[in-house]
Amino acid sequence: MRKLVFLLWATTLQAQKTEHLALTPPMGWNSWNGFHCNVTEALIRETADAMVTSGMRDAGYQYVNIDDCWHGARDSLGFIHPDSARFPTGMKALADYVHAKGLKLGIYSDAGSKTCGGRPGSRGYENQDALTYAHWGVDYLKYDWCNTDSLNAVGAYLTMRDALFRTGRPIVFSICEWGSNKPWLWASAVGNLWRTTSDIHACFDCLLDHDRWIQWGVVPILERQPALRAYAGPGHWNDPDMLEVGNGMSVSEDRAHFTMWAMVAAPLIAGNNIRSMSHETAATLTNRAVIAVDQDSLGIEGFRYSLADSVEVWFKPLARDAWAMAFLNRARTSRNATFDWRRESVADTVFNRTIEGAYHIRDLWAGADRGTTGQPLTVTLPPHDVVLLRLTR
Repeated sequence: MRKLVFLLWATTLQAQKTEHLALTPPMGWNSWNGFHCNVTEALIRETADAMVTSGMRDAGYQYVNIDDCWHGARDSLGFIHPDSARFPTGMKALADYVHAKGLKLGIYSDAGSKTCGGRPGSRGYENQDALTYAHWGVDYLKYDWCNTDSLNAVGAYLTMRDALFRTGRPIVFSICEWGSNKPWLWASAVGNLWRTTSDIHACFDCLLDHDRWIQWGVVPILERQPALRAYAGPGHWNDPDMLEVGNGMSVSEDRAHFTMWAMVAAPLIAGNNIRSMSHETAATLTNRAVIAVDQDSLGIEGFRYSLADSVEVWFKPLARDAWAMAFLNRARTSRNATFDWRRESVADTVFNRTIEGAYHIRDLWAGADRGTTGQPLTVTLPPHDVVLLRLTR
């Protein structure tokens, strides 16, 4: 019966990307960074509870995403089932629980024959898997790129895009092929976000070499983003990978990480144990003024204006002729920086926007006003820290 229903849908619906999804960068939580393959129904339920009690849901976080290793076996018809030991009541009941909290459920699969964790992939089962996810009530799919052999990336992701569309359920489609096939050139018509680099690692400025693949720290990933900003916008976002806030970096490094992801309009997908996070971590993740920079309706990524003495200055155009401005200290020692508005000319040549005239300055982490652009601005930056400002008329 399920196969018949699918065939009827397939003949009546044109395959394409679902519109009006992810008009601002998706916000939520994903299990991988904090738990890897140790996913269970209890973890997801408790995380959904914590999303509410911590204030994350009210700050804008929507998705509770189960990453790799939830899978059980396929049945005789090829339909996937969750691991019954880890998810005893099943995905439909779990989705209902998450939805009842005012949140949405995300899930994970892979374009290859197996997932990165060795579970059943979706290759050859794209239509069945999409239909299954829709039946369960899934709202978000992260689609990985392990064990893909000689598959064509565009074709593989188009196949799942079309399968998702035919279900009739709006499901955010996250393309996770690590930037290997330059998805910024083709993925805006295929998915809602696409990874731009290899996996992130919870360090500020490092590369972790696993011999066959490399994890990147915050700064190396950030270096990659400015060249890609022209390709992103409402409904289609560059994804520099999930957040490592609360996973072992210092408070200042977490603050800098979160700030710069907001400056490049990145999806804000937390990856820590939010059930037991510190007050400092919760305060970082729920700073609504910073989140508003990320979620700005223009959907324009920020750009690096200058780099001198390990201090980067970034600007991001915002709606209603406002701007965000960030000072990022990449050094291991404190730095002072001064910006003299009379001597600087700030222009976004990609999106044709300029800073002209006087603006009021608001420090978004300190929650304090800092005068106007009529006077030079001097900031003190602790090691691996940031100052984030909002400029308004």
